Amino acid sequence: MVMGVRDWAIRFGETSDRDQTIGAMARYYTCTFLWDMGTQKVIVEMVDGKVYRINTDPQPLDAYDFALRASPATWREFAKPIPDPMYHGIWAASFRRDLKIEGNILVMMQNLRNFTVQFELLRKVGVPV
Repeated sequence: MVMGVRDWAIRFGETSDRDQTIGAMARYYTCTFLWDMGTQKVIVEMVDGKVYRINTDPQPLDAYDFALRASPATWREFAKPIPDPMYHGIWAASFRRDLKIEGNILVMMQNLRNFTVQFELLRKVGVPV
């Protein structure tokens, strides 16, 4: 059963804000990103390493720095506790699966370590698709 996007957003935000790795190194982790999961989209706004807001109903003109777009099946694979090969990270999936990385890649690269740790939290909290 898939959890609702609002419940997921609360769970993801709390898990991210409690993560010790992000807390230890994310003082300047400030950016906004879109996760396009096909049937569900969310915009996560980070400020100084904390989830400031999660927009669970983004509109076409809502701003973000960069986006990850993939099918619901790909996001579900990312969220497995032990993902299959080529779903273990964003680079592998962008080379071999249907993941697309778009937007201001410089901002993503400036925040890559923290973003990667946060992305891997999906293995704990799941995805809303």
